[in-house]
Amino acid sequence: MAYWYNVDTGQVETDEDKSQGADLMGPYDSQDAASRALQTAREKTEAWDAADKEWEEGED
Repeated sequence: MAYWYNVDTGQVETDEDKSQGADLMGPYDSQDAASRALQTAREKTEAWDAADKEWEEGED
């Protein structure tokens, strides 16, 4: 079963009850992973930003 995180409501949803539209993040393999969607996205963004900064500073 797939799980989704609804950024509008802050709720985890399943395929059976998921909302329509751009308010969903996922799919995730577990309810726990879906509930941590915003934290995971933040961590990935920070890692990508750090990698971009490292790459840009290495261009000199």
